[in-house]
Amino acid sequence: MNRGLHLTEIIEFLAAASADLILLQETDVHARRTRYINVPREIARALKMNYVFGREFEELGQGKRGCPAFHGQTTLSRFPLSNPRILRFRRQSRFWQPRWFIPRLQTFQRRLGARMALICEISIQGRTMDVYNAHLESRGNDELRYSQLSETLSEAESNSGKAHLIVAGDLNFNISRGPAASLIADMQLDSPFDRLAGKKTVRDRGNAVCTAIDWILTDKTLRSSDPEIHDSICTSDHYPLSLEICREGGHC
Repeated sequence: MNRGLHLTEIIEFLAAASADLILLQETDVHARRTRYINVPREIARALKMNYVFGREFEELGQGKRGCPAFHGQTTLSRFPLSNPRILRFRRQSRFWQPRWFIPRLQTFQRRLGARMALICEISIQGRTMDVYNAHLESRGNDELRYSQLSETLSEAESNSGKAHLIVAGDLNFNISRGPAASLIADMQLDSPFDRLAGKKTVRDRGNAVCTAIDWILTDKTLRSSDPEIHDSICTSDHYPLSLEICREGGHC
């Protein structure tokens, strides 16, 4: 979402997509940079969808007196959302933490909180779907991100039971190779965007290497089709991903 800086254009794209389930990362609530709007609520109202917002950080340089600003993940659904909860990762970067020698100004982006996954349950045609909306650390290295991914998938495996499973979000590294790919294979998850051969999911960032860092994973009881990276949409520094998901032998 890149905070929701281009909110009107984002809502227009999401409305045209007419999706049943939307997972957003980096959404602002009451932040100066997004005009103190509750971005998740504005999107939910415009799309007439149920939503849950999970606080990842309090943005110390973005609030105003008596009204703190927050930043986090938002899950929207045309189906009822239940049992929302947050998994805060055990391993975190210390980069964002406030320090006495760093002013709490917008420029320095000091925060209270931690990277996490927002978890919700959706009931569709009598079956439960566990949805993990994840945002892994952008600072640090791939070893840290792998640890956070492993914690997410382990928690999902231990709690899913007979439920369907979707894990998606801004993972901030390429999970189609190395230990992450082995972990996903061992857990028998499908990674539909592997089929797009590493097509980048972020816009050019100067000298930074742009690659696929946003992903959607599903369990093998779900059948996915038409994975698409919408690289003509420039309302954020990341491109939207979309996918059609059906139950095996069931309805989409």
